Amino acid sequence: MAAVHRLHDHRAAVPAMMRLMDIASQDSTRSGAGKVLVLPPAPDAIELRHLRAFVAVAEELNFGRAATRLFVSQPALSRQIRSLERLLGCELLRRSTHRVELTLAGDALLDRARRLLTDVDDAVFATRSVGGDLERRLAAAWEPVNDLTAADPDLQALRDAGEQLHGQFEMAAGVSVRPVIAGGVPSLLLSPRPELAPTVLLLHGGGFVMGSSFGYRHLASALAAASDASVLVPDYRLAPEHPFPAAVEDSVRAYLWMLDSGVPAERIVMAGDSAGGGLVLSVQTTLQRQDLPLPGGSMLLCPAVDLSYEEEIELPTEPQPAISIAQLRSFAAAYLAGASPHDEVVNALRADLTGYPPMLIQAGTGDVLGKDAHRLVEHATGCGVDVQFELYPVTTHDFHVFWSFLPEAADALEQAGAFVRRVAAGTGTARRSRTR
Repeated sequence: MAAVHRLHDHRAAVPAMMRLMDIASQDSTRSGAGKVLVLPPAPDAIELRHLRAFVAVAEELNFGRAATRLFVSQPALSRQIRSLERLLGCELLRRSTHRVELTLAGDALLDRARRLLTDVDDAVFATRSVGGDLERRLAAAWEPVNDLTAADPDLQALRDAGEQLHGQFEMAAGVSVRPVIAGGVPSLLLSPRPELAPTVLLLHGGGFVMGSSFGYRHLASALAAASDASVLVPDYRLAPEHPFPAAVEDSVRAYLWMLDSGVPAERIVMAGDSAGGGLVLSVQTTLQRQDLPLPGGSMLLCPAVDLSYEEEIELPTEPQPAISIAQLRSFAAAYLAGASPHDEVVNALRADLTGYPPMLIQAGTGDVLGKDAHRLVEHATGCGVDVQFELYPVTTHDFHVFWSFLPEAADALEQAGAFVRRVAAGTGTARRSRTR
């Protein structure tokens, strides 16, 4: 089956925005000779968040879906809509028990609000790109790790730096977190609604030697909000204290716990970032060998799948940390502890993936490990797997962890949430989408 490729680039909108500004300027010049009736200005108290809230509800016609899309709680969303209606002095949405409808006033506002928000977003993105704001923020976020990679630090120092990196970011609003023991594995369960059963298993990255469910709360919460799903993040055992196959065994136990809780396998999405993406496929190969049900979908975010590091790797420049090939190999050696990097459980590129569930694979164009994603797409497609492959114009590995300020990361998680919802609805196969 052919893979579906999508390229996401917010920059494409900037020239279009500039052309619109030029046209508007010319129109203004031509009309300068005549008198123009000036309309009264909008109330100063109207904020962009009010308009974003209105547009989201108007497009979804559902407060729950709109709240998920904006990473806010439904009560907060309702307050923003009421504030906007109060400031404008008219009703924009007609609410009833089972439906939401646009009023005439709301219909008149919708397209204009969309255009305004698009122009504002384009202007902000263009300004940040020119000013280097995003690059600086990425570099600052990576700083705890960058300070260590050149100094050949001990493992505990790297683990602490990784936790410090993740600790910079807040959880998504409206998502609760609680500890659980999933099949004997200490884990965190994050959910936008407490009644939801866990349907996403997120295996964190960190080269199999660092990372934790606590550190990954921010990313898991964003995924939970985007997908309106409960996300389980197990604290699988780390190398070198617990080498392969400890991480695989713990992840399998957490997955079986989800099944034992009553969730059908076909409704579960198994997700992972970086090394966690490779772990997802290791778990599925193990499940297949044990004749256990596979999940309904796989979500692989900047996956690292080939631990041999035999392919040529171009070392990164800023803003991602300059982890050397020697360090990457040392992580792999600590994890493998003598096992072959070509083992089919370890390396999905060597495994027969026939019969595996649909995959969403996302990667950045400047990712130091980006070749793994491309090779995996080719291999999985050759095995007949439905693959949706999305490339984002970012210059860092594992860019999803920066969702709180990086537009491409927020866009990627929105697409990831849509994939989770399709799997839950039984329509998780790759779908053709326009290039953006």
